[in-house]
Amino acid sequence: MTRDVRPATLEDVWAIHETARASWHAAYDDILGAERVDDVVDEWYALGDLESAIAGTTDRADAVFLVAEPRTADRGTHTRETTVDGPSAAVNAEANSRTDGGRPDADRTEFDRECAGFVHAIPWPEDDSVAYLARLHVSPDVWRDGTGTALVTALEDELRGSFDRLRLAVLADNDGGRSFAESRGFDPVSRRPNGLAAGLEEYVYEKPIADANR
Repeated sequence: MTRDVRPATLEDVWAIHETARASWHAAYDDILGAERVDDVVDEWYALGDLESAIAGTTDRADAVFLVAEPRTADRGTHTRETTVDGPSAAVNAEANSRTDGGRPDADRTEFDRECAGFVHAIPWPEDDSVAYLARLHVSPDVWRDGTGTALVTALEDELRGSFDRLRLAVLADNDGGRSFAESRGFDPVSRRPNGLAAGLEEYVYEKPIADANR
């Protein structure tokens, strides 16, 4: 069964924030610890920053923010308390912007949408022929059902013609994320330190954005 993917809107902000939190906890609690994960999500996925990122995609042609719609059976399952056994299928590659804009006590009734996952891409700062997959997360409730693949495929469709290559970064300890990236045709091109914790490293992956007619 296919997953519907559409452009993100401001009404999706809370769902995106909570999907990121659930995905991060499932993927990184064993690596970073739950408290550190909460701190990272509150900083990197602050509601105001997400609003700015989504609004920015409507003002420029070189940035894309997409969400995967939940199917009927998925609805009501995407919560902060979500836990899953097994490796992560979420790839995390953070955007460079780290500004305060969160509203952790926001009225949740203002954000009543849900999403199964989301993806955000921006230009790579040093090379305008490369798109940077800054964020890709899937709710742990629907890992391994094709949602991540649907998001990456839709993203490539949006980027085709504007960029030659797509790049992302994955923590070296995130075996599931690395496996997912490689299954989608990404090749590792470098390994570098990651600032989340002492001793952590990440792989940078890259793939060509092929012409749709090939």
